[in-house]
Amino acid sequence: MDTRPRRAVTPEPAGHPRNPARLCAHTLSNSGDPVETKASGDVDLWVRDGSALGLRAFNPNGVGVFFLSEDEEMPAEDEDYSAFARPPVQGLVVGAGCSGSVNHVLLGHLALALARRLDALVDFDGLLSSHPAAGDDVGSEAVLARARVLASAFPGKLAEVSYDTGGGGRRLRHVGDVEFLQAWLQHPDFHLIK
Repeated sequence: MDTRPRRAVTPEPAGHPRNPARLCAHTLSNSGDPVETKASGDVDLWVRDGSALGLRAFNPNGVGVFFLSEDEEMPAEDEDYSAFARPPVQGLVVGAGCSGSVNHVLLGHLALALARRLDALVDFDGLLSSHPAAGDDVGSEAVLARARVLASAFPGKLAEVSYDTGGGGRRLRHVGDVEFLQAWLQHPDFHLIK
């Protein structure tokens, strides 16, 4: 049994959390992509060469800045990660400064590279669905049913984790492993939660 600590990479999101700039530089290999460390320890990065992330046909037009920071509230004591052999002990947030499909795909590949490097889970910060609709009530049974169909259609593990919304409310979000994210990235409906 592997007892090393596990981290969760939340795509919203280089190196070991104590040195994000080094992790980014290592994850992006020798791509020469700019990485900027802020006084807070957060990192901004720009990806111009997708080959370091396994993207062969990559056009950097329309790609914005990405960021990495520690998630000090993750994992919360009341969150149940029992679906996984090793629950996370720390959270990292990986996010995109711009929307659009090219940024979703690149962010997904960046989260995948970091999750592989850190042997981490991926917290999707909401429920994934293969056909999201504008105005969907994330607490509705229809959204939950679509999310469960999606979760069952892919290899790897995708689990529902309940979290506190404040004021006594709870919602669900998906947390998955590297195998799930790798398969989800290949799906025509691939997207991340905004």
